[in-house]
Amino acid sequence: MSLRNLPKIWDLIIIGGGITGAGIFREASRMGLNVLLVDQKDFAWGTSSRSSKLVHGGLRYLKEGHFLMTKTAVAERERLLKEAPGLVESLGFLLPIYEAQSPGRRTMQVGLSLYDIMARERQHHYYDAEEFSQMVPHINPNGLKGGFHFLDAQVDDSRLVLRLINEAVASGACALNYTAVRHIDRNDEGHVVGVELEDVETHEIKNVFSPAVINATGSWAEKLHPSPEPQRHLRPLRGSHLVFSAAAIPLTEGFSFMHPLDNRAVFVIPWEGAILVGTTDLDHPQDLAIEPNITEAEVTYLMEGIQAIFPSLNISLADCLCAFAGIRPVFSEGKLKPSDESREHVVWVDHGLVTVTGGKLTTFRRLALDALKAAKSFLPPDKMIDRKAPVFNEVQQLPALEYGLSPETWRRLYGRYGSAADTIVKTAKADDLATIAGTHTLWAELPYVAQNEQIRHLGDLLLRRVRIGLLTPHGGKAYLKRIRKLCKKVLPWDRRRWKEEIDTYLSQWNHAHALPVRRAEGLATRKFISFKALGAVLSSIYYKIGSARRRRKTAGNA
Repeated sequence: MSLRNLPKIWDLIIIGGGITGAGIFREASRMGLNVLLVDQKDFAWGTSSRSSKLVHGGLRYLKEGHFLMTKTAVAERERLLKEAPGLVESLGFLLPIYEAQSPGRRTMQVGLSLYDIMARERQHHYYDAEEFSQMVPHINPNGLKGGFHFLDAQVDDSRLVLRLINEAVASGACALNYTAVRHIDRNDEGHVVGVELEDVETHEIKNVFSPAVINATGSWAEKLHPSPEPQRHLRPLRGSHLVFSAAAIPLTEGFSFMHPLDNRAVFVIPWEGAILVGTTDLDHPQDLAIEPNITEAEVTYLMEGIQAIFPSLNISLADCLCAFAGIRPVFSEGKLKPSDESREHVVWVDHGLVTVTGGKLTTFRRLALDALKAAKSFLPPDKMIDRKAPVFNEVQQLPALEYGLSPETWRRLYGRYGSAADTIVKTAKADDLATIAGTHTLWAELPYVAQNEQIRHLGDLLLRRVRIGLLTPHGGKAYLKRIRKLCKKVLPWDRRRWKEEIDTYLSQWNHAHALPVRRAEGLATRKFISFKALGAVLSSIYYKIGSARRRRKTAGNA
């Protein structure tokens, strides 16, 4: 649907297509509301595709005394594990304990025991140094006392957002990406009456009307409504990750350790056929409109950490596929260190405009329910919130054996696409049911999402609908020819548009996902190519001038 044929009257308008906005959108559609979701960029473009991919309680919050937050997060983790198999999956974690480390064994034992109580199941065990070293053969043995094994969970964060949005749309709701809110309209009494929308690429403008608007724009929230608390404001914090090939760091479970520089927890996580290392936690003073990227200092910090904990692996940046950085929206007074800031969410209300920001990926549904509760007086009175309803539609997983896919592959497809998994497989060519090297993604997923999930640009396809751009060398550059062949029938792009999309994608990937040194090399290469192209043009001009002179000379001699 485009702005041109978009209905004008809505019960609720949600601004922001990240995990918070998507969660609100899904709950609102379940309530039977006539609801519209818009995002000025692509769905999950911001923080919600750049997280650590974890659905977890957050052990560090126990240390800081945030017991209720941890309890809520553990409860939501258990709910998602039950309701979204194949999308949210249990992940074992290994946590070493070293001499003179803080927190030590006793403190971690207490924290993990509380974790187990909240999950209503014993999920951790302690191993001595010898046993733990056998579990992680490449670990630094100096000062190792032992370590814990415990359980958490992980997710494909972008696909989590998209499944929520897709299920809401399937029930009759409407979602538009690349659609910005230019103005929130109010009546003479100051009450919200609607918004002015603009397609950011065609620049088409349309006014739509609603008595309720929810601002779920994360770090951008104060651009639509300033904080009502003069001493507290949004503090954008950057978290960056490195992505390594699985061969570089041979782990089958998650691993967490304390960084030797500042004693912060760092994760090393197997994900989608690769290994994630992160995260950093720094203030991000740059313009939020510019896509964030990892800095050289962050690369050095993460490399020093994994080289210290796995010295025998000889890990280098040559093993690194790419990097990504996301911005966390933290509401605070700005007095604490970034890692000490609370991740609790906040909600404020202003005459029909509800703003919700902060929070964690894991607790997105709690944010959604709190936002809708705050908006209740502006919504139709007969529409009720059902807090006990499942987050997702139940999917009958009935894998067809004749296609030769493993049970794990079917589970993954059902988790990411719901019942559409059957369509993806049954309409695919046999060759396209193979996985893309270095990933868990099937070639068959690409044409399906290209046709059905509002793709505007190649980056939407390769960085968020599927994750090839993060999991394969150079953003999947070697696969672009086959990707074009697979998707050209379902994307309305001619040859010129495909070339533009590929050039733009590679440029954006170089900015946001290449390591700083490779980023600089890419810029230098483009400059070299430009000078080379300029030289070719000048040579052509000189050749033509020379040829003209020779013709005139020949004519004169004749």
